[in-house]
Amino acid sequence: MTISLQNKLNIPSSYEHLADVERMIEDVCDQFRVNEDYFGNILVAVTEAVNNAIQHGNKSNPGKKIEIEFTSKGNELSFRVKDEGDGFDYNNLPDPTDPQNIEKINGRGVFLMKNLADDVNFLENGRIVELNFRPVQASA
Repeated sequence: MTISLQNKLNIPSSYEHLADVERMIEDVCDQFRVNEDYFGNILVAVTEAVNNAIQHGNKSNPGKKIEIEFTSKGNELSFRVKDEGDGFDYNNLPDPTDPQNIEKINGRGVFLMKNLADDVNFLENGRIVELNFRPVQASA
């Protein structure tokens, strides 16, 4: 049996709205009975995408919006985070594991997303980040 759910959240570019994003992720993971370990991966990856959208995409301008959209298809859960910025060159990011970058406090968001999600896609020149997860679901 395939459960299908679609949900959308629009927030201003402000960190105070991260709790709304976290609540959305919790609701989705509860509904799809995602285990705790995978929940952690989803929570960190999606909130990193939202953080990047706030800071880098929309330059922390609360007048600009961020759209977080959730869809499910079969055993795949997908989150799309869209900002109103100019995009970025996602193919030429510094490697945060390079010794020159280890001490830097920024620059790990995309690395984390790629390591925590099963699939990451950048659309519209990086203005949209699509994070796909395929958690193992418990038998019904």
